Parts: sequence; structure tokens; C-alpha cells
Amino acid sequence: MIRVGLTGGIGAGKSTVAKTFIERGAYHVDADRIAREVVEPGTPGLAALVEAFGPEILAADGSLDRPALAARAFADPEGIQTLNGITHPLIGARTQELNEAAPADAVILHDVPLLVEGHMAPFYDAVIVVHTDADVRLDRLVNLRGMDAADARARIEAQATDEQRRAVADIWLDNSGSPDELAAQARRVWTDRLIPLRDNQLAGVPAELPTEPVPADPQWPAVGTRVVNRLWALLGGTATAIEHVGPTSDPTVPAAVGVIDARVTVADAAAADRAAELLSAGGFPPLPGAEPRVHATVDPGRPARVRIVVAD
Repeated sequence: MIRVGLTGGIGAGKSTVAKTFIERGAYHVDADRIAREVVEPGTPGLAALVEAFGPEILAADGSLDRPALAARAFADPEGIQTLNGITHPLIGARTQELNEAAPADAVILHDVPLLVEGHMAPFYDAVIVVHTDADVRLDRLVNLRGMDAADARARIEAQATDEQRRAVADIWLDNSGSPDELAAQARRVWTDRLIPLRDNQLAGVPAELPTEPVPADPQWPAVGTRVVNRLWALLGGTATAIEHVGPTSDPTVPAAVGVIDARVTVADAAAADRAAELLSAGGFPPLPGAEPRVHATVDPGRPARVRIVVAD
């Protein structure tokens, strides 16, 4: 299975992309739905919120009055910390339950509005960002959803910037056109990127790496940063250092083979073996025909090679 993170600003059009993927068999995990489930009447989550913020956060029918909760929880940093301390572990546990229930060949789609704000991007095999300019989103929220303009503007401004989203995006979908055009983009991503990625992961084989030099791409350092962050998420304390190396790490190189090379440094041979196991399980199987301890990504859209080295 692979895990795909879907995100974008409020009103960007994530639901169209999610619907397109679900129609093709994606296993949908909706963060907003989970956040509601864990505080439904009768749940430990709602009881904990009432204990922390008082019975005034309840509606007449015993359900959570979200505006009342927001008025108390967001009044100060301590309230936000308390709210997150109650809800985040519950959301995480329910998400893990759903992940474990997914079929072995699933494309698990995590629909997470605050993926960027929560620094969750490195924990996905691929991150998809749906982009729409802020003024267009504001118009949609006000005229299509009936939101108050000031509230809609405040929500947009409170979320991640376009630059922050672009920094983590493996796939960038432009929703400046019609819903049909966005759905067509999503279908191509499903067919050309996600299914090959999933199939390579299931087979335990890397995607084919390019071999011919191309003009230097100014995005290579950003892609390298995403690869390094992904490797840290996979390896954690097993590695002592992870670096983007080689020609694609040097912005002054005029041309190079477009492969992101990363070097993982470990303390000893046992750590090297453990790193190889974690890489293979996490979407970086051994590269056929290469020397030992060289791995490559299963993602056909992000050519990357990883070399494990033992510190001197």
C-alpha cells in the first residue's frame, strides 16, 4: 500500500480531486470526518473536552457546539494546547485504525486540510496540493458556500501560504479552470503517477531512473529537500546524517542527469542493515545492478537514489 496526502487551502477544490480518486478505488481517510467522529456524543473525546472547557461547549442536544468551543479554546495559547492535547491523540489513533484496515494493495488517500501546518508531508509517499488563487477561493467561499467575507478571508490568511504548500508538493494541481479540468488532471495523476508508484511498491522494485543529462532544473534543490525529509521520516535515529549530494544539489551545474542523490550516513554495519530494511519497506528498494547499499525510489515522478555509508 501507499499513503497519499491531499491538501490545499480552504475552497481550493480538494473534494473534486478526492472524488475522482475514490471513484478509481482510493481508500479514503478524511481528517475532518475523523475529527468530528472522535468528539461525537458519548465519546471519551467529548467528555474530555467538557471537563477541560466546561458544559457551556455543549449544544442543547448534547452535541459539541463548535463555535462555543472555539471561543474558549482559541482564547489563549494554553487553550489551544489543551484542545490539541485532547483531540490529536484520538485523531491519530483512529487514523491508524483505518490505515491498518486498508487492503494490502490500497492507495490510501489522506484528505488533510492542515497537512502543511501540521508538518506531516514527510510521512507520505506522495503529497498532492490543489492550488487556487486566494481571491478565487474567497469568491467561492462567499458566493457558493455563503460564508461571511471577513470570516472567509480570516480563514484563508490563517492557513499555510502558497509558497509553504509548494515546498512540500510532489504533485501540484492547478484549479484555476473548471471542475472538469481539475478532475482530468487528477485522472492523469492517478494513472501516470499513483498506480505505477503503488505497483512498484508492491513488487519491491524501483522506478526506472533517467540516464541522459538534461538542463539544470531550479526545482532540484527543493525536490532534494523533500527527499531528505522523507528519508528522515523513514529512518529516524537509525541515521546520523542525511544529505542531498551530487550534481542536482549544486545550482551552478548547467546540466546533469536528473536524479536526486542522497547519502545516508550510519554509525556501523548493523545500523546500515537496519537502514536498508527501513528503506526497502518505505518505498526505496535496492537498486538492481548497483553496488550494495544503494537504493532507489518507487516513485516514477521523483527520480531519487540513496546510498548508505558507514561513518569512518
